[in-house]
Amino acid sequence: MSTMNISLPDTLKAFVDKQVNQRGYGTSSEYVRELIRKDQERLHLRELLMAGAESAPGAPADAGYFESLRNRTRKAARTGARR
Repeated sequence: MSTMNISLPDTLKAFVDKQVNQRGYGTSSEYVRELIRKDQERLHLRELLMAGAESAPGAPADAGYFESLRNRTRKAARTGARR
């Protein structure tokens, strides 16, 4: 694991310390790692949303589509229960 040192103004350092204590993190590093992971997830979700927005329209999600989805889910649940 690599180490990274950062400088924070006193107000941000106090905020981080408060979050560590109130939210049960062991260290400020754990808190910062979680913030970074959440930002990675947010960026990944944005990429997926943008890819979906740029893709060609698919079939309409009408009542028939949802009924077909329910039927596939039921069939998969029955098949999985037999294993």
